[in-house]
Amino acid sequence: MDFNLKKLTSDAGVFFTRAVQFTEEKLGSAEKTELDAHLENLIARADCTKNWTEKIFRQTEVLLQPNPIDHTGARIEEFFYEKLDKKIPSRTTNGELLGQYMLDAAKDFGPGTPYGSTLITVGEYQSRLGGAEREFLQTSAINFLTPLRNFLEGDWRTISKERRLLENRRLDLDICKARVKKAKQAEAKAACEGDAEPDFQETRPRNYVLSASASALWSEEVDKAEQELRVAQTEFDRQAEVTRLLLEGISSTHVNHLRCLHEFVEAQATYYAQCHQYMQELQKELSRYPNSFASNANPSTSATCPSPVSSATLPGVSPPCLASTSTPGIAREPSGPLKIQDVQQPSTGHRKAKVLYDYDAHDTSELSLLADELITVYTVPGMDPDWLVGERGNQKGKVPVTYLELLS
Repeated sequence: MDFNLKKLTSDAGVFFTRAVQFTEEKLGSAEKTELDAHLENLIARADCTKNWTEKIFRQTEVLLQPNPIDHTGARIEEFFYEKLDKKIPSRTTNGELLGQYMLDAAKDFGPGTPYGSTLITVGEYQSRLGGAEREFLQTSAINFLTPLRNFLEGDWRTISKERRLLENRRLDLDICKARVKKAKQAEAKAACEGDAEPDFQETRPRNYVLSASASALWSEEVDKAEQELRVAQTEFDRQAEVTRLLLEGISSTHVNHLRCLHEFVEAQATYYAQCHQYMQELQKELSRYPNSFASNANPSTSATCPSPVSSATLPGVSPPCLASTSTPGIAREPSGPLKIQDVQQPSTGHRKAKVLYDYDAHDTSELSLLADELITVYTVPGMDPDWLVGERGNQKGKVPVTYLELLS
């Protein structure tokens, strides 16, 4: 292998000298040149920008593509296209794939059957939802992810390179400062030793001549060290100015990312508006189909839910619907307002109940409930069997049975 041994040895020596200087600074045995306050503030602001940009970029990737390692091999495909420097082709979304499956299933089940015709309708709208998602992913990747990636992989790498170079220039400067200081100390010591000798030429011993020679040599060493210090100071100042100009460009980066953020939010708003519109249209389409599955159900049983649950309902848990039986030809009278003040707790027949879900009272005759609390419940003659009277301290009111778990 052909290489310059002299240059390699020199580079190794410089690296070792810088490492020694850095270690001594950390140990407090060597002085360190501090950067000016403005440059330090720019560096801190740049580090903050880089860290948060990286976190936002990674989390946005997760939002847009929660499961990159799927059956389509998305991550591997993107890697090869990136290395080949080619545009990534449009990929089928999960919604489009689901829509296609529904359409294919409808062909086998029969498009003329209720299930087949409904599958066709739902499948078409799933494909539309998938298309809207694909457009949103592409727009967000171009308008938001790409600028963030360009900053992290382009501008920030340049800034990091110049900052490392500035740190090396600072270490070289401090090494030169330490060298000048040591040379001046040695020169002063040699001069003191020379001044201590006799003044007569003929009686001066040989070590006096050697001391004078050493003093001259140290004087030359001081001049050489000071020259190196001036060069190191010039290079440090030049590199500090270059780094400062790059760091001041972070402000324009913020402006650019702000514009990209607005475009990302606009793309999100458009996507969710399309999804909402498609789902409303799908519900209208399904309402036109005959409810054929209801004909197979028991005509004497209808599924009715009690009053809507409040927004404080436990996440992921919805209160069950109550299956109430009715006799054909006899309509159940809706429960009228109950005068809670007139209801008295019976001496027997009251029980403890645990509340399963939060419930907001709709009028003064009802009692609001909190999940997991314990209340006393009982029934009164003529009361709707779907409801009980509940008591909590001095509070009293109707409560739906489906929201309770009777304990005793």
